[in-house]
Amino acid sequence: MESPAHIFVVDDDTSSRELLSRILTSAGHRVTALSDGREALERMSDGESPDLVVSDIRMGDVDGLQLTDALRQRTADTPVILVTAFGNIDGAVDAIRRGAFDYISKPYDVDAIKVVVARAVEQRRLALENRTLRRDLRDKYRLENVVGRSEAVLQVYKTAARVAATNATVLIQGESGTGKELVARAIHAASPRASRPFVAVDCGAIAEGVLESELFGHARGAFTGAQTARRGLFEEADQGTLFLDEIGDIGPNLQARLLRALQEGTIRRVGTNETVPVDVRVVAASNKDLAQEVKEGRFREDLFYRLNVVTIQIPPLRERRED
Repeated sequence: MESPAHIFVVDDDTSSRELLSRILTSAGHRVTALSDGREALERMSDGESPDLVVSDIRMGDVDGLQLTDALRQRTADTPVILVTAFGNIDGAVDAIRRGAFDYISKPYDVDAIKVVVARAVEQRRLALENRTLRRDLRDKYRLENVVGRSEAVLQVYKTAARVAATNATVLIQGESGTGKELVARAIHAASPRASRPFVAVDCGAIAEGVLESELFGHARGAFTGAQTARRGLFEEADQGTLFLDEIGDIGPNLQARLLRALQEGTIRRVGTNETVPVDVRVVAASNKDLAQEVKEGRFREDLFYRLNVVTIQIPPLRERRED
């Protein structure tokens, strides 16, 4: 058995409880057999943390559905498998709707039980692993860790920390190598969107025509070689953050498309008129003075003001030797 687990088996029928316990024990798991849902909840309140709960759906005191509801309120990491009488499809559907991982039917199919339990245990392992990875990423990109300690960047830290909790578009300006992407990642990691994607693209490193397809996607047949439809980075970053590095390098046509996407909250893939709604926070960066670029006619003024809701100016490294 690759992933033995601690499993609560909850059933008020002694013979059924003992049979299921034997099946799971023979598969290498450690089983705690309980006669009702209330006892399961009490044990968890006392600090026990099973990897999986397998419960009969019909019990006298706290039944399987009530147990599922209670566990979903306490933790989303512990999967629940409910046991239902043969043919009780309505009960099984209700169980899934209310958050159960899956259901098994009586009489027991030993092989099917082992497969479902293995899937549930693996789901919990992945959920805990993802939580750890997200925590590590948040720690790695804590603002105080990535900005520096010098007085020159104190205002950068304060502004980034303040704007992280909002949904405002952010423009980060500074010379190459000053850590603009690190600040963007830190803002994302400290924001309500932290569990959603952070997607970064260097606008200055991609040809204009290719960048348009990268950002907005394309329909099948939109251009030579477009044999299948493709989602763009706006769609990939949905509900998360899209970091547009070196935004000052994009040309007039792409500036217009980007402005429309920011204004309307929708995009159109290249080669189609169909609009796709997107919920994306944009953080842009440039090593150019975009205000000066506007004055000289190389950057759209309306796009500049749409991006420039909050500006973070990162001082050059030569001005912050402490870092």
